[in-house]
Amino acid sequence: MASKATSIDIAYRAGVSQSTVSRALRNSPLVNLETRQRIQAIAKELNYKVDKNASNLRTQNSHTLALLLCEDPTNDDSLINPFFLSMLGSITRATAQQGYDLLVSFQQLSNDWHADYEDSNKADGIILLGYGDYMDYEQKLERLLAQNTHFVIWGAEHNNKSVLSIGCDNHQGGLIATEHLISLGRKAFAFLGDASSHSPEFRDRYLGHVKALQTANIPVDRTKQVSAISTESSGYDAAMVLIAQGAKFDAIFAASDLIAIGAIRALKEKGISVPEQVAVVGYDDIPVASFANPPLTTIKQNTQLAGEILVDSVLKLIRGQEVSAQLIPTTLVVRSSCGIDSAPLKPLSLA
Repeated sequence: MASKATSIDIAYRAGVSQSTVSRALRNSPLVNLETRQRIQAIAKELNYKVDKNASNLRTQNSHTLALLLCEDPTNDDSLINPFFLSMLGSITRATAQQGYDLLVSFQQLSNDWHADYEDSNKADGIILLGYGDYMDYEQKLERLLAQNTHFVIWGAEHNNKSVLSIGCDNHQGGLIATEHLISLGRKAFAFLGDASSHSPEFRDRYLGHVKALQTANIPVDRTKQVSAISTESSGYDAAMVLIAQGAKFDAIFAASDLIAIGAIRALKEKGISVPEQVAVVGYDDIPVASFANPPLTTIKQNTQLAGEILVDSVLKLIRGQEVSAQLIPTTLVVRSSCGIDSAPLKPLSLA
């Protein structure tokens, strides 16, 4: 007696993955029509029957959430932004407290997040952390919405109100960081970080920075905004660009702590003292910020509260409960990278 055909047999004959077979047999639009029809024809030829018991199991909750981390590309894929590690710890604890397990992926396994996680019953909902390039990321969010996936993102509020976002008040963070520098008497400001639509969180930090300068009647010099991703090497390179172009500045607001730490290294290499000649403020309050030389003044994001809200929000979506976007307030952590002198030295001029 011939053995009963399985989805693995169909996948082998069709030259596709088992998950693609599963979706095709459910007439999922995620599989193109030609492939769907080919798989269904093979299933009919093999007299394949869907196991209804297994199918019913797949419709039940897995009591698992998926955390997908999408970072800026770097030369070393083993490096992970310490801020995201802190968020990971908070989300893991909050998930456990709710009686759920957590799947973690530090890469995009495919272009089809929905099929890889919720649709295959690996997870009941998804938390998305980090962006990479937001313009690419946005298209994937629209696809998740089209598939009615339960998901929440950490970051800036999305233009599409159907996308649930939880994030830090980046505008406020940029505002209070710059206000602190202004209160110390700094007059010539540089901003290191991507301020374009590709990086909405950095952009909001930049807009808060600009608002503080405008309120204090300090001119905003767009030439002293240098793009950088959240790595020390990118911060180092951005600071070197400022120095090479002979910019005049006595304060740097960096869009992340890693950028700030890289910038400080560049300044020191060029014999520029921090904070005597240039004050530096970062963003995130990662653990290494307090051990930098000098210790880094920064904007703190409450990662414990963030993890709790993210998990609570995605579980409300799963349960069909009402939930809304939230902005978490930031706080300023003052250390010696800014100094305490209210009358700093004359702005650095390398012209």
